[in-house]
Amino acid sequence: MSDQPYIGPDDPRVVALTPCEFAFPGPLRDELVAAVLSGAKTSTTGLVADYEHEGEPLPQVGRRASVPDSDGRTVAVIETVEVRVVPLGEVDLQHAIDEGEDYDTLAGWRAAHERFWSSPEMLAALDDPGFTVDDATLVVLERFRLVADLR
Repeated sequence: MSDQPYIGPDDPRVVALTPCEFAFPGPLRDELVAAVLSGAKTSTTGLVADYEHEGEPLPQVGRRASVPDSDGRTVAVIETVEVRVVPLGEVDLQHAIDEGEDYDTLAGWRAAHERFWSSPEMLAALDDPGFTVDDATLVVLERFRLVADLR
């Protein structure tokens, strides 16, 4: 990766990056993007089923991605520093804490994620109205670092 700083959201190197979208546009995305920008959020969790449905490869260490806000403006660049695929029942508390959403228990983290993963928007995105999660559901635990704040 180039050590040259990004000159803004229109930098050709930024434009060429794949976006990393946190949640769906709206209040939750705004919260998550703000947490990324503040440094509070350094991890995220995705469903392997979502990657498979979208035909997208899992994130790889060293990958850089642009971060859009709810209005589609690119506001940051992040770099993946760790990727683990584990059953949902094996997610650790540190990962939950590092999601930057004030989780202090795994139960709270899991309840919030189960609500999101069973939301009408997520079920529609998966094209599976009967999708459910359990302890064996495979999830992608991604840890990242903020490379550039482009606001």
